Amino acid sequence: MAEAQLFVSHDEFTCSVCLDTLTDPVAIPCGHNFCLKCLTDCWDQSQVCSCPQCRHTFMLSPSLKRNNLLNEVIKKLKKTTLSPPPPQNYAGSGDMECDICTGEKFRAVKSCLTCPASYCQTHLQPHYEGDALKHHKLVDPDRNLKEKLCEKHQKSLEIFCKTDDSCICMMCGVTEHKNHEMVELETEREEKQVSDV
Repeated sequence: MAEAQLFVSHDEFTCSVCLDTLTDPVAIPCGHNFCLKCLTDCWDQSQVCSCPQCRHTFMLSPSLKRNNLLNEVIKKLKKTTLSPPPPQNYAGSGDMECDICTGEKFRAVKSCLTCPASYCQTHLQPHYEGDALKHHKLVDPDRNLKEKLCEKHQKSLEIFCKTDDSCICMMCGVTEHKNHEMVELETEREEKQVSDV
């Protein structure tokens, strides 16, 4: 079974006192999280116990206990997501370049058939995080993106017209090929691979 991917921002696990990743995280009644040491230091220097973030004041000092679940999540994320991204390589001869980088370009790690463009690791992130882009079709870096676009509509070729024996886009499917026999491009590819065997 495929694992679901969760994309989180480093800011979601940052203490607003020390501005670093939470260490021994504690949650206080207003719902904000802080490092245990940061919060106790803050309250030791003040006459009142108030949230350093929203300034909510507590009549009695809340009991502070480490949030074990949040602590484990942060440990796991430090090993993966929150660790610095792998060093980016500048595109060398034979490498696909990122279409977004300016100046010296990084090596592309994915191409988007919907955009159509190729992206380095940094510029690819919005495709994982943004709702508008996360449904785009990403493939390994591809020099021939233009060949995978309909010349007329500049849309991705996703349909195979069996009647005309050609790859077409969705717009062509509802206009010029309206009553033709059509299948998804992947379906046709699989059928041809099976018949070639």
